[in-house]
Amino acid sequence: MALTLSLFHRPGSVLFLDDDAEYLEMLGMVIPAHWQVELYSRPAAFSRRMRDEPARWEADAAAQLQMIDRWRQGQPLLPQVLRYWANHPQRHQLAKTCVVDYAMPGTNGLQVLETLIDWPGARVLLTGQADEQVAVQAFNQGLIDQFVPKQARDITRLLLGALRKLGNSPHPRVNTLWRATLRPAQQSMLQIPAVAQALQNYAEKHWVEYVVLDQPFGLLGMDVDGRCHWLQLEAMSSLGDLAELASSAGLGLEAVRAVEQGHRLVAIELHQHLGLRGAVRTAPSMSMGDDDTLRAALFSLEPEDLPAPIYPYRHFLEAQGDRLIQDD
Repeated sequence: MALTLSLFHRPGSVLFLDDDAEYLEMLGMVIPAHWQVELYSRPAAFSRRMRDEPARWEADAAAQLQMIDRWRQGQPLLPQVLRYWANHPQRHQLAKTCVVDYAMPGTNGLQVLETLIDWPGARVLLTGQADEQVAVQAFNQGLIDQFVPKQARDITRLLLGALRKLGNSPHPRVNTLWRATLRPAQQSMLQIPAVAQALQNYAEKHWVEYVVLDQPFGLLGMDVDGRCHWLQLEAMSSLGDLAELASSAGLGLEAVRAVEQGHRLVAIELHQHLGLRGAVRTAPSMSMGDDDTLRAALFSLEPEDLPAPIYPYRHFLEAQGDRLIQDD
């Protein structure tokens, strides 16, 4: 069974190309403020922006591979991901999705998208009524990931829904990289539809970026203000082992019993991997899914807990300025 949950999720730029300036301006107003959006009215400007994207994606993939290679050599992933977030703010500029109008002077959207050789992002085609058959054929041939009819009465809802779905979908290559770090039992747990949906809903509500990790098992997430959180996951069947670890770490009998009964989780490995000071932290647990098969507990990380300061995504968005049409 395929994993429907993205294991390595981060925001990226959504690029629009349309020769209708008024339509672009409308898009700039209705797209959610926490999305990074770029607007282009001319194919030449759009193509210049996208020219180096494959190389940027490859450089970022190399950084991910380095983390995984170091993990295979015995270095925990959790502090590595935090350092990656701190040292690679340019990751937010990666073009994640391109939305291109089909009908444009001198060219069409499919021809423009075909020039994006080796770019692994998502492709969306905006179509007029006369172009729908072309879009269906392009979709069936795998040339585009989605098409949206511009004449639809609920075009805004359809477009935002398509972009949100594509933005949350696992990237095949990236998910394959990070799936190799998970144990079979963890993969099986994440393949349970109710669990995957619950984790997806939680992540989308609270974070702009997250990574699923194996040891400790859970999600390392970051919100728009750069605050980091650890959502620890524990199977009910493993709570006895966790309670033993809690006892060996010096927690009192009442706390150990709360862990054993699934009322609280203890973040022993989090403390070890980040070298946290003070008493080992515990937090109330909640069910993640339809039943109590999987428990989760949230642990917030303070700035002093991190290996290095992280540039907040909110600051990145603010630095982009107003959503102006770029046609130079």
